[in-house]
Amino acid sequence: MRHNAGRNLLAGLTVAVVALPLALGFGITSGMGAAAGLVTAIVAGVLAALFGGSNVQVSGPTGAMTVVLVPIIAEHGASGVLVVGMMAGLLLVAMSWLRLGQYVRLIPLPVIEGFTIGIACIIAIQQLPAALGASTDEEHILAAAVDAFSQWLHTPTWAPLLLTVATVGLILALSRRRPQMPGALIAVVVTTVVVAVSSITVTVIGPLPSQIPAPTLPSISLDQLSTLWIPAIAVAALAALESLLSATVADAMTVGERHDPNRELFGQGIANIATPLFGGIPATAAIARTAVNVRNGATTRLAAVSHSLILLLVVVSLSPIVALIPLAALAGVLIATAIRMIEVSSVRALLHSTRRDALVLLITFAATLILDLATAVILGVLIAGILALRQAARSVDLAPIPVHAHTPDDSTARQHLLDDQIVAYRIDGPLFFLGAHDTLQVLAEQSQVQVVILRLSHLTALDVTGAAILTDTVHGLEARNIPVLITGLPPRFQPVLESRGLIQHLNQSGRVFPNTPAAISHARNLVAKDTGNGARIGDV
Repeated sequence: MRHNAGRNLLAGLTVAVVALPLALGFGITSGMGAAAGLVTAIVAGVLAALFGGSNVQVSGPTGAMTVVLVPIIAEHGASGVLVVGMMAGLLLVAMSWLRLGQYVRLIPLPVIEGFTIGIACIIAIQQLPAALGASTDEEHILAAAVDAFSQWLHTPTWAPLLLTVATVGLILALSRRRPQMPGALIAVVVTTVVVAVSSITVTVIGPLPSQIPAPTLPSISLDQLSTLWIPAIAVAALAALESLLSATVADAMTVGERHDPNRELFGQGIANIATPLFGGIPATAAIARTAVNVRNGATTRLAAVSHSLILLLVVVSLSPIVALIPLAALAGVLIATAIRMIEVSSVRALLHSTRRDALVLLITFAATLILDLATAVILGVLIAGILALRQAARSVDLAPIPVHAHTPDDSTARQHLLDDQIVAYRIDGPLFFLGAHDTLQVLAEQSQVQVVILRLSHLTALDVTGAAILTDTVHGLEARNIPVLITGLPPRFQPVLESRGLIQHLNQSGRVFPNTPAAISHARNLVAKDTGNGARIGDV
């Protein structure tokens, strides 16, 4: 971390300026309070930076995680959230030991985009009560937003709404015209000063602790503990997904930077085990803060560590000032963050690419809003996988091979008549459970020929179902006295065909050939022999 220390300290300062209002806002949105958000940014930020698998990753509270935490707090309370965080941390460490990090890269882009859009919408909806200056006891996000809007219609209060709108407008304007400036912090400072020097009455953050709480174990009964595994799995899955996606984004933004996915899971696990001991909420890597870190020249872990230490300094020395920040301003910060999370060009490209990608994106988006985040990702991946298999099944082709192309130019009319009794096909693409039956149907229906040649050199995939259907097709043709000759079988597919007994059966009758010309030559001999003695080939 001593390499380019000055540049990395400056990057850490910039990230801390951006992270301060986000940590406060996400802490409040989660239901655990602004202090919990700051504690998470400090403790998780340091530990994930030191133990994680990326040199430039920045961790802390995120909007996606707050969406998961709201129902947990409603059902199990603050202690439940702290225990869920520790359990999720243990699961993340286990995932790193099992080396599951590389599998997150298999998630399709439409799933990621649909998931991101859904999270952005949920974050924006969550801010409506604070933006409207209303308080609600509703636990469901949409119900709380509707209740807050109903209250506002009966007794409208314009000050919080105007503060939120002004904050959103200022952040978006600065991000477009002066992207290098910390728009969120500037907007929060401006709105806080306006409220402080005017007679506007709005709800503010309120008192914050002047120091980080000492570590304590959250109290929870064994009965409650047994019911928290499902939420813990959801939190761990989200932390793994968001952290590894963020690390991938960071790699793409830097030259020569490559993260270790399993070490990143370990670092996030350690951070989530420790953070609840100080009263913090579950944390993940933050894509926006990581991007700010990279853009400001961060090259080592010193930047992320210094960002957390600067936030600790804020807690120790500036708590009275931070307590004056209006909740409506923080709501504006998070709404602006939600708006900037949506990459319009990327979404438009996916919607206009293929129907399959558009469908996966829309289903994942809808599931994120209606169900929970982990379920939405699983559902999106399953649907994407099913559609991909369907597309692969359609890509396989049973292409006819002209036997006459292998006939000598000086061949007799009788030779051509012999070739008319032979058909040859080449399987192009994968032969597996989803499309094997339809692909081989044409082969199974052959009746006006005496020999079938099947070329397998262009076969790209073969599962046990495909092997079973191929075996049944061969036996079905032989039952009608039409022998099948196999040519060009790739060695990697031989074991699965041997498991069905097909290769052994064909080898016994000498019907496996290294190339198509050799198979055609053998087929001509069979047809000629059949023509000479009047017997069916299958009886010879």
